[in-house]
Amino acid sequence: MESDVGEGEGGCWALPEGCIAEVLSLTGPRDACRLSAVSSTFRSAADSDAVWERFLPPDYRSILSRSAGGSSLLASSSSSKKRLYFSICDNPILLDDGKKVISPCSSRALNLPEI
Repeated sequence: MESDVGEGEGGCWALPEGCIAEVLSLTGPRDACRLSAVSSTFRSAADSDAVWERFLPPDYRSILSRSAGGSSLLASSSSSKKRLYFSICDNPILLDDGKKVISPCSSRALNLPEI
């Protein structure tokens, strides 16, 4: 007979938050947000900078330093990598005089034709 295992009684709830964060970082932003509703431990792990830094491009600091508003994004992101991720999704980064758009919400950089 199976019993429901509640938070704090064992199973995945007994894993350290860092371990849960590592697993969440191997998923994606959508899954991390969904899994944050599972429990307070998952929410804390899903909100960690370690998780959201994995969703950003590895060279995001270099990319932001080359963009027009990147330095202000870096300054405002000091509080949260999750906030930085969603800021970039809402305001994609323009590079190369506006000819290239980078957003972590898309899987690749978009090269825009000249108009």
